[in-house]
Amino acid sequence: MQSICVYCGSGMGNRPAYAAAARALGEAAAARSVRVVYGGASVGLMGALADAALAAGGEVEGVIPRRLVARELAHASLTRLHVVDSMLERKELMASLSDAFVALPGGIGTLDELFETMTWTQLGIHAKPSGLLDVDGYWQPLLALLDRQVAEGFLRRPWQELLCVERTPQALLDALATMRPGPGI
Repeated sequence: MQSICVYCGSGMGNRPAYAAAARALGEAAAARSVRVVYGGASVGLMGALADAALAAGGEVEGVIPRRLVARELAHASLTRLHVVDSMLERKELMASLSDAFVALPGGIGTLDELFETMTWTQLGIHAKPSGLLDVDGYWQPLLALLDRQVAEGFLRRPWQELLCVERTPQALLDALATMRPGPGI
């Protein structure tokens, strides 16, 4: 695994543990020479992730839509910053630059990006693993919803199992490096 795409909030959230986890993931990726691909902002969890990876000597590529450059404060010190025309182009480029996907705490944009990449795996568009860094149980309600979807017949267990969940960056990076999603449906 040479690169991970990280989805996370452009805000810091209400718990210091979220920023600490973003920094720890950036440092862990840099220590393994795994390039970080993310949304290109200098603020929130996105900025904490990028700053930590860069400070640890890692490579960081950002992808940001032109209309969000000022709003999300595009990071000026990245290894490479791609400015694109749309959110769709952002998501496609981030996916093409990455070997795996990670979601840190975030909002609906984080969920949108994560579920799209999981859907692409399910449909056989790519065969790249996805994971959640479960900081202070942040993702537990989502995992309960996925269990409900399985129980109600809307999600098959093998597709739920496409998502690995770990509590530390090291364990998550280990799991993603060995996970091999099967062919799509």
